[in-house]
Amino acid sequence: MALSLEGRRVLLTQADTFMGPALHEVFSELGAEVVADNQSLNAPETPAAIVGKAGPVDIMLAHLAVPAPQTSATDVEDAEFLDLFDHMVYPLPRLVRAVLPQMIERGAGKILVLGSAAALRGQKRTSSYSMARGAQLGYVQAVGVEVAKHNVQVNAIAQNFVDNPTYFPEDVKNNPKFQERLKREVPLGRLIAAREDAMFAASLCSDEIGCFVGQVFPVCGGWVTR
Repeated sequence: MALSLEGRRVLLTQADTFMGPALHEVFSELGAEVVADNQSLNAPETPAAIVGKAGPVDIMLAHLAVPAPQTSATDVEDAEFLDLFDHMVYPLPRLVRAVLPQMIERGAGKILVLGSAAALRGQKRTSSYSMARGAQLGYVQAVGVEVAKHNVQVNAIAQNFVDNPTYFPEDVKNNPKFQERLKREVPLGRLIAAREDAMFAASLCSDEIGCFVGQVFPVCGGWVTR
């Protein structure tokens, strides 16, 4: 059976950056009606307003990302932690809190968080970023097991080395040192195509797959397991 999201209404946050364009394209091709939102989610009231405006939501793609700082652990100041949490952590429960009631009442729904494998494997000079990404994944695991009885599946993709303009712009990809790093650190030996990642996200959000509960799926070409 061909993968289909026909008749599904999808809310996609931060649709114009990171994995947003690829997710929008793939989910639309598979028949979903994508409500693409580009607003900043920093203000506490914005997530609920976005969900309210979207109307009935079958699938929410909680897509939250900013460029990763590269500050040493001894130099990270509170402002950096707060900024990352404002962009990637605090909006997540606000979005989920807003969309869950309708999914629970309906007895069906999918929430997928586009997270990072930086929370699964230590890297130098990423303490603030990894902490924020780790908070996302911990939240997914807890909420996932809590709402599973309502036939609502909450999961996350923890990605790295996936081709996207936020983390891997052209100048980085074309740098010989980066190409050497790919071969050295990533068993796959290349960046994962954005479309590959988006297709995996679509499969997790389809009706054909409903058995995953609060799970985190590394999509990183083997980087976390090497």
